[in-house]
Amino acid sequence: MVALAGTTGLTAAIQAEELNIIVCGDEVQPSWTSYFEEWNAANPDYPVVPEVVGWGQCQDKVTTLAAAGSPVDLAYVGSRTLKQLALNDLIVEIPMTEEEKAAYYNYVPETVTFDGTQWGIPVAFSTKALFWNKDLFEEAGLDPETPPKTWEEEIAFAQQIKENTDADGFGLVAKTFDNTMHQFLHWVYTNNGSVIDAEGNITLNSPQVLAALEAIKEITPFSEEGPTAYEQNEVRAIFLDGKLGMVQGAISTGNLATEAGINWGVAPLPLGPDAEGPGTLLITDSLAVFKGTGNEEKAIELAKFMTTPERQWAYEQEAGLTPLRPLPQVDEMVASNPTWQPFIDGIEYGGPEPLFTDYQGLQNVMIEMVQSVVTGQAEPQAALERAAGELEQYK
Repeated sequence: MVALAGTTGLTAAIQAEELNIIVCGDEVQPSWTSYFEEWNAANPDYPVVPEVVGWGQCQDKVTTLAAAGSPVDLAYVGSRTLKQLALNDLIVEIPMTEEEKAAYYNYVPETVTFDGTQWGIPVAFSTKALFWNKDLFEEAGLDPETPPKTWEEEIAFAQQIKENTDADGFGLVAKTFDNTMHQFLHWVYTNNGSVIDAEGNITLNSPQVLAALEAIKEITPFSEEGPTAYEQNEVRAIFLDGKLGMVQGAISTGNLATEAGINWGVAPLPLGPDAEGPGTLLITDSLAVFKGTGNEEKAIELAKFMTTPERQWAYEQEAGLTPLRPLPQVDEMVASNPTWQPFIDGIEYGGPEPLFTDYQGLQNVMIEMVQSVVTGQAEPQAALERAAGELEQYK
């Protein structure tokens, strides 16, 4: 009987199918740890085995493993990579019902949708707003309680700060880094523009996007010197040092500004002439299920388990993320912390990260376009036409 019991236990251990998940970052969030424990208790034959990989290497490792035929079951990925992964037959579809789609804020399902279906489950959401330094506004002769509402005001305020204080007016991101494209897309989505439509047509070369590029050219002289040397966090550091009048940032910027002793305010991103309402780039990260593991169905079940409304809300609160769904708790959150309001308001007219077959190619084209205008090497119209043509090969 002892021998039989030992054999039975060994057989059960051999039959257990581990679900391997790659988590990007420095650690597994406490909420996810508790979800994994809860899952393991209910699914002892499919225990979760998380692997934490730093942000700089995470996407590359996930893709390399899948391309080599040794995919993980589930991985945290930038939603911008989903189209490329799907076209290379590396991930499986995770279709949403109409009810599931309707439960999210508008455009969130679009961030994971390609070819009419969904290829990931949204798990993290980021929106941006405009932070301003009230003391610098007052020093420059501006009303410290009145942020710019339009691009025209934003440029004028930046100029007034640059000319009347020792600080720069606006934090312009133009380094060879992904958030150069991201910041440009904030301008695009605050003027009713787009990069690619649902049918796969490149829409970059439009009056709305041209106006965005022209606005960047206009605000460049009143931004920090040499913006091609600065990415988002480096520009934010100047703001936290009290040397920058305005900066686009996530909700965490406010917390850091308070710690730095900055007298700050936050408002929706200023609007372009064709805007219909407050906008922002809607960036999501997702859980993608990889093909060829034999555990695809169970991995989808795990992903949906982790992202139920209640569990997702708890994770968002813990990580300081913009909520993915308009739950009743969102109103309570805004009521207790009005700082959140601009980040919620921008969702209605915001837009998703464009999905391309080669996201890196898209990113490089957009960065080159912005840099050529910021450095004066190209005029906005010429830069836009060239970029639109180059994007055809990556759509």
